[in-house]
Parts: sequence; C-alpha cells; structure tokens
Amino acid sequence: MRTRAAICWEPGARKGWSVEDIELGDPRPDEVRVALAASGLCHSDDHIDAGVYIDLDPLVGGHEGAGIIEEVGSAVRGLTPGDHVVLAFIPSCGRCYSCVSGRSHLCDLGAHMFDGYALSDSTYRVHARGRGVGTMCLLGTFSPYVVVHQDNVIKIRDDVPLDRAALVGCGVTTGWGSAFHTAGTQPGDTVAVIGVGGIGMNAVQGARLAGARDIVAIDTVPYKRERAKEFGATHVAASMDEALELITELTRGTLAHRAILTTSVAEGTLVEPALRLVGKRGVLVVTSVAPGDQLKVDLDLFTLICYEKEIRGGLFGSANPRIDIPRLLNLYMDGELKLNELVTRTYTLDEINQGYRDMLDGKNIRGIISFEETCGR
Repeated sequence: MRTRAAICWEPGARKGWSVEDIELGDPRPDEVRVALAASGLCHSDDHIDAGVYIDLDPLVGGHEGAGIIEEVGSAVRGLTPGDHVVLAFIPSCGRCYSCVSGRSHLCDLGAHMFDGYALSDSTYRVHARGRGVGTMCLLGTFSPYVVVHQDNVIKIRDDVPLDRAALVGCGVTTGWGSAFHTAGTQPGDTVAVIGVGGIGMNAVQGARLAGARDIVAIDTVPYKRERAKEFGATHVAASMDEALELITELTRGTLAHRAILTTSVAEGTLVEPALRLVGKRGVLVVTSVAPGDQLKVDLDLFTLICYEKEIRGGLFGSANPRIDIPRLLNLYMDGELKLNELVTRTYTLDEINQGYRDMLDGKNIRGIISFEETCGR
C-alpha cells in the first residue's frame, strides 16, 4: 500500500526528518499490519538525527505507537483484525533464555533492533526513492501504517485511548520501570531522578508508585522542575551539586537509596556526580542512551567499593512488555498513572521537525503525532 512516513536519510547529519510517500509491503505469515492512532516523539528517535547511534542506514523513525490491527499473516497466533494493540520496541519471542527466565526485555531478537530490516526474512517492508528503507526498532511508527512482527505486538483492552496507550511503548514504561524494577525502589526510600523529560518524569511516577518517601527531581529547565511536582516529586533541584546538598539535609547525611540517570544523553562525566547522590549500598541506574563511542567514565572506585554502591544499566526499565504494558494501562485507567498530563502538545506528521525543536528547547514533556488527520481516524 502507499502511505507516508518521516525518514531520516542521513543519520547523524542533523538534517531533520523528511516526510514523504512510501510503499509499505504486505504482512508476511508471522506479521501484522496496524493502522496507528498516534506515535510518541521520543528522544531516542532524535538520537538518529543527532548521531548518538552510529553507523545507521536511512530509517523511518518512531518506536512508540498504538493502533488497531487491520490484517494478520497466516501464522499469526492470538491476534486478530480489530484488536487494539501497543507496539513494543523490543520483541519478545517467549523462547530464548532471557524470555523464559522472565527477562523478556533482553530477548535475543533485540539484537536486531537497529538492523532496519524485518525479523521475518531480513528484507525491507518500506521502500522509498527506489530503495529499501529500515525502520527504527523494527517498527517505524512515524507513519500511519506499519507492518511488524507479531513478537512486537501487545494486545490491550479496547477502552484505553490509543493516543495515550502509545506512550507506554517506550518512555513511560522505561521511566517507571527504571525506578520500580531496575532500581528496586522500596517504600520509604529517598530517590533522585536526574533529568525529568519524557522518561525521567515517569521515573518520578515509578518512584512514587513504589512508595518512595522523598523524590528529588533534578533538571536545568525550570519548567520541567515545576511540572515534576505534578508527577510526584517532593523536592526539586537545578543541578546535581544543589541536589547533593538538599539530599544530605533530607537524609541527615545518609544520602539517597536510589538515583536514576535519565538525561537526554548519558555521558561518562555524569556518572560520578550521580553516584555521589547515593549512600552506602545505594544504587545508580543509568537509563539514558550513551553515544556508541562513549568508552570512558568518571568514577570514584574507592568509594564505590567501600560503600558497596552499585551501578546498573537499565533497558526498557527491566520491564516485561507483555505483563507491564497492560499493567500500566490498568493503572492509568484507574487514575493512578498520569498519561494525559505528559502530553504537552499534539502534532501532525508534517510538523515532526517542529515537535523535535520544541523538545530540544525544553518546551515539551512529551509530544505526540496524531494520525487522525492523515488517515481519517
């Protein structure tokens, strides 16, 4: 079928997204075609344009999407046309060691996230300008229609607004899970969240839902610090130095139990000041994406050892997509998880570059692309 998509033709060149016509192939036996209602504008997609990810070919961006299944392949099981679904940017096969061990966010198929071509047969489902074009995280949700593998598709309840459900495909679940799962936040904990954009704001929510007593939101942008209070932050700070002084006072010198690094980009120079915020046996979770060539980290090894501190990497908030995506949507429908408040502005597909400018200027917590105007939904 013929449709439209936003493509980054020169990853790393900072030339923005080109919205143009594409040809979308039919589903293979283990694939489905989904008509999307919305796509989130996640910072991770901007990393394609900015060159944080290295050695990428042209890609249709987007990896946060929700919609309705239109067509299923002959080998698809458990999914039918008309189902409401969220697309998980990490596939879960249910058979590899990680999946059967309860860590499906580390599914072996995740190794193909940046390959661009389809899991089914290593060919392209998108063609434009006479060539095959890859899709971000096997999805490419910057298009009103996608053809994706069944292992990337999570069926959800029909009464959830799809433009809100799209957000749990990445940012909400990653942030919430970073506090809830990866950091292991416990009732009464003091938690520091460093960077409160689309992911960090949900780390604040995750800490709140886990029962943290003090949640310190750290960001250089006053607007984001103020908004963080709506999502559960009890205190705010403009820098890690300011936060260290505040946390020292709050905890009478014992410091935070957990810190979660959710800045726009993870840089080696950020690790040591972030780790200083936690006390003995404290945990630092690094959720932000680091540049592919980031190999050096500033670290006080002596204190790391003597205080038995931990540094943990966090992918998708260590969440199980088939369990945690429906769980979070239930929390939203019950009024416990804030999704409406996350969406600062809605854009059309043609406004995608403006959406990312707004994000980089600190004007958005989360922007979304609505496809209602594009495809009449």
